Amino acid sequence: MGSYVEINDTLQLTTEQGFPSGLSLEKHLKKTFKVEDFKGKVFAFKDKPNARIFHSPPVRVFLAHNINGKWIYWGQCHIIEQTIHTDTKTTSGKFIITKIYTPEQQKYASGIIDS
Repeated sequence: MGSYVEINDTLQLTTEQGFPSGLSLEKHLKKTFKVEDFKGKVFAFKDKPNARIFHSPPVRVFLAHNINGKWIYWGQCHIIEQTIHTDTKTTSGKFIITKIYTPEQQKYASGIIDS
């Protein structure tokens, strides 16, 4: 007997799971977001499959938006709350954004590099 728990260093979210609606790539390319734009804001996520444990602050967690299976890395966050729901085998929680990548950094982090 045993249990299965994933340890994650990346919070990869779909829009439905709670990726922040204010983080739009189109807007970011027009006027680069700064971490100060999100100061004091707490974001929630839900329905991450499986029991997951994310690194606790002050250790960073990468933040990625999953759009149709493709990940766009946005920066880093701190997980400030996490709950494992054993009945539904999902994880939910809250996070704050601690770093936002520039569009150029996003290209490299997301693997979108022109040849």
